[in-house]
Amino acid sequence: MSATKKHPSLDDVSKTIIELLQEDGRRSYSDIGRVVGLSEAAVRQRVQRLTESGIMQIVAVTDPMQLGFHRQAMIGIRTSGDARVVAEAIADVDAIDYVVITVGAFDVLAEVVCEDDEGLLALINDVIRPIDGVLSTETFIYAKLQKQLYNWGTR
Repeated sequence: MSATKKHPSLDDVSKTIIELLQEDGRRSYSDIGRVVGLSEAAVRQRVQRLTESGIMQIVAVTDPMQLGFHRQAMIGIRTSGDARVVAEAIADVDAIDYVVITVGAFDVLAEVVCEDDEGLLALINDVIRPIDGVLSTETFIYAKLQKQLYNWGTR
């Protein structure tokens, strides 16, 4: 039996609402309604259903560099035992903003945002490496963020 969740398929109107909010999360429901041909109330209900179901969330995206976080990196982690347990422990760390379990050279990938190299070193040595099941880490420091988009959701 599969443990994956099945989300309801989205109609074209819901997809368009998502795309419009991805362009501008502060866009008014009345403006969205004009584009998709629904009333403001109907758009509000759809957005509420999309957020309550977990299909979509509306958040502010920040630039870490402008907030004083000058070191971003991806950390590849090799594990022993159940990689899901290690991934859960890593996901609980505040400085880590993205965790994925993989089936390649690394068992877990974690993206981190730190103030500086000293903070990155402390995170790896004092927080990640002591986690039970972590065998080794390899760090890929971001020299430049070339592209980062959040509009892939309805393609």
